[in-house]
Amino acid sequence: MAGWVYPDWRGTFYPKGLTQKNELQYASTHVTSIELNGSFYSLQKPTSWTNWRDATPDEFVFSVKAPRFITHIRKLDDVHEPLANFFASGILSLGAKLGAVMWQLPPSLAFDATLIEQFLAQLPHTTTEAVALARLRGARMSGREYLDTDADRPVRHALEVRHHSFDTPEFIALLEKHRVAAVLGENAGKWPMIDATTSDFRYARLHADEVMREGGVYDDAAIEEWAQRIESWLDDGLDAYVYFDNDTKVRAPIDAMSLIERLTYDPDDTPGIFSL
Repeated sequence: MAGWVYPDWRGTFYPKGLTQKNELQYASTHVTSIELNGSFYSLQKPTSWTNWRDATPDEFVFSVKAPRFITHIRKLDDVHEPLANFFASGILSLGAKLGAVMWQLPPSLAFDATLIEQFLAQLPHTTTEAVALARLRGARMSGREYLDTDADRPVRHALEVRHHSFDTPEFIALLEKHRVAAVLGENAGKWPMIDATTSDFRYARLHADEVMREGGVYDDAAIEEWAQRIESWLDDGLDAYVYFDNDTKVRAPIDAMSLIERLTYDPDDTPGIFSL
């Protein structure tokens, strides 16, 4: 699921009387990963990242939605300093709980090979590279930066596109070149549904599709189909990050738990597999 702070979940997914400050802790004991989306709207404070890290179990993983300032306002152009600011904001304090960074492009942005290549080439692929980039932060980050890593870990990236011009082999080739995953977005045809393996992991965001019942509920057949697809990725040696984004219908956590129950892999035997 994307995020965890939703009033409609209180008294449905969250027990009545649970305080808001304890909602993340509760959610993280029922699912294995959450896509953190507050980072899309503004840079978060280092203390927020460490609080989220400390509120969740050791094996829990966050994927992080990257800032819209980079994707929607600058539209990937002239973003070196904003990238540095983002990686200086505290995301690296997640440590081993950092899953993938998800970059969502706006529907108005059409495929431009030069622009995409230029952007992908700037992305750090290890925490050491990310720290080096973060040190180039702008003056606005003074006093609110986090410039450290507890180990040299991989930094994974996934790119979600929302313009049909991206449905081209040239785009897939660029993702493969830069080891960036193509986000498989189930969205009832509003955006391209790019189903391609371009990195060592797969990333899916489940918004809606034609088999959903009225009310935003994935039926048993749809959940089973996704379970089989995920297991095929795991069998191919890929990690999987899968998030339900049907949160307005109060179904994301329910559907996520249903999907997890159907997966037959043993997380103790398959470390590094994250699915929600």
